[in-house]
Amino acid sequence: MSSGGGGGDDYKREESVALMVIVSLAALSLLSLVAAFAYYCYITRKVSRRLHSLDLPKHHRRSSSSSPPPMPPPLPPPPPSANAPTLGKESPSSNSASDGAAAAVVVGGERGAVQVFSYRQLHAATGGFGRAHVVGQGSFGAVYRGVLPDGRKVAVKLMDRPGKQGEEEFEMEVELLSRLRSPYLLGLIGHCSEGGHRLLVYEFMANGGLQEHLYPNGGSCGGISKLDWPTRMRIALEAAKGLEYLHERVNPPVIHRDFKSSNILLDKDFRARVSDFGLAKLGSDRAGGHVSTRVLGTQGYVAPEYALTGHLTTKSDVYSYGVVLLELLTGRVPVDMKRPPGEGVLVNWALPMLTDREKVVQILDPALEGQYSLKDAVQVAAIAAMCVQQEADYRPLMADVVQSLVPLVKNRSTPKTCNPSRKLSRFQISSLTSKHMAWPHGPGVRFSDVSGRILP
Repeated sequence: MSSGGGGGDDYKREESVALMVIVSLAALSLLSLVAAFAYYCYITRKVSRRLHSLDLPKHHRRSSSSSPPPMPPPLPPPPPSANAPTLGKESPSSNSASDGAAAAVVVGGERGAVQVFSYRQLHAATGGFGRAHVVGQGSFGAVYRGVLPDGRKVAVKLMDRPGKQGEEEFEMEVELLSRLRSPYLLGLIGHCSEGGHRLLVYEFMANGGLQEHLYPNGGSCGGISKLDWPTRMRIALEAAKGLEYLHERVNPPVIHRDFKSSNILLDKDFRARVSDFGLAKLGSDRAGGHVSTRVLGTQGYVAPEYALTGHLTTKSDVYSYGVVLLELLTGRVPVDMKRPPGEGVLVNWALPMLTDREKVVQILDPALEGQYSLKDAVQVAAIAAMCVQQEADYRPLMADVVQSLVPLVKNRSTPKTCNPSRKLSRFQISSLTSKHMAWPHGPGVRFSDVSGRILP
């Protein structure tokens, strides 16, 4: 009898232990789900809080009690005005504003101004994400051509980077482009965040990326670009205005972090817009400050101080812009190790050739022959040289670059016959690679003070 009773107790004890194990596992599973959801909310709020710190003009702030108005399309630059919005910091230059650099329109300040699509809608718009609809490959996924039910042509980026980093990049691009509007930034129409799908819907740019037109055969020596000099200079100016807007019209500044020729998109009229903000970072709002971050970017475009230390500033973007300007001048890719020794890295090859006119002409893209004046070519080469300085402090502000490019685009001077062997005696460029070169720089110095000395 006693043994039978003991067996029953053992059975009940085992049953209780099993029940406790099941309950414990269920509780752990529930806690894991709650923790995962809480972490997702934390990441979302973290990105949102930082982006909400962007200073917007008072007349663009919305009352929380009013419903947000529909987002208008980017407006054309208004005439220069002393009351132009400065977004919490002093206007970079009244001169640069005269060509619309300070006229980019900021709309929003709250997320939700762009359209939210379902995955089914975008699947239908892109023909089921068929291979025939692929128009490019971005940093984080394929880009598809699509048509919305209202007939609008769009570009749909299907993001393929999983995990925390992919989620942060998606949130950053949506939050950032929902707030910032400029004629020189690619417009975000909407997005989709459904299940495991993350998609971004942009304006469609009929002529694709600048890289495709600079290197028709993928950068091989046999490819000849059809981009003429005036078009290249206009693209250079419009891309510079896009970066100027991010750096100097927003507080804290926005650092693109992956500026390159493939991220400059061209519409049907070859007007340029800066795109791909997945790696963008909010910079320091302190003069001379930096943010420390993991080094990301594209080989050949990454600023040396950022690559070595992880210290990121707006001057890191300026370096990348200088590389793109050299691409426009030379028709060469930033890194091509198939070239002869010493010519594989564009910056290292081009920089020493900026000391006299003969060498400046030698580095220019042969496809541009007869399309430019020597004065303009030397001027643009000098701008590129300053942008790719090894020392970040010696690089100009993007407002200075814009100011220097504006007259080159407006004038479009005709080619002149000049003596190519004449030295640039008044341009202090011989020590470009020196750490102690005497470029004037600082808050009171404009880049035109330097670039204006190129010719007597």
